[in-house]
Amino acid sequence: MDHSKPLYEAILNGDDKASVAATRAALAANAHPMELVTTAMIPAMDEVGKLFEAQEYFVPELLLAGRAMRAAMDLLRPLLAASGAQPIGRVVIGTVAGDLHDIGKNLVASMLQGGGFEVTDLGTDVKPERFIEAVETFNADIVALSALLTVTMPAMKLTVDAMRAAGMRDRVKVMIGGAPVTRQYSDAIGADGYCESASGVVAMARNFIEERHSH
Repeated sequence: MDHSKPLYEAILNGDDKASVAATRAALAANAHPMELVTTAMIPAMDEVGKLFEAQEYFVPELLLAGRAMRAAMDLLRPLLAASGAQPIGRVVIGTVAGDLHDIGKNLVASMLQGGGFEVTDLGTDVKPERFIEAVETFNADIVALSALLTVTMPAMKLTVDAMRAAGMRDRVKVMIGGAPVTRQYSDAIGADGYCESASGVVAMARNFIEERHSH
């Protein structure tokens, strides 16, 4: 019996009640939690990303799919931890100081969770020191910075500079994104990557982790 199909469909359709029901049914039938992540959740979020790129899905569909994925993940997380399953990598994410927008950030956090990452979301208006503390506390591989206002973009540079001053810049990759952010700006402030859409974030984060393991 293929346990992953109902969960895959539920996430794709953005139905959080169905995703919880499908996850419970699969676990009751002895499906392995990690198998549900790799055969249902990751492929579903990848497909959602493709539909978004093709402009068949828009932000509301992305948010609903993310919510359905998180609802299932909440059931699986304690089981994954108990079985010693390792996340692909650890990401600390937040909207930078002075900026209170969180839709884009929440979306990216959902995509990364669905992609098998352990995500610590610091919320909005996050000062550089908090990012630095979180990197230490959670042993993060990647820091993802979001800004939706042009006036808060300099806080991204301040955060990257603060990480450099704290001596952690070489061990953590920095990804930035948000409506006013550009690749040129990412290069100018010394970030490692810029994603124009939430759906590209998972591929970039996976590349960062692979690069690290290949060195």
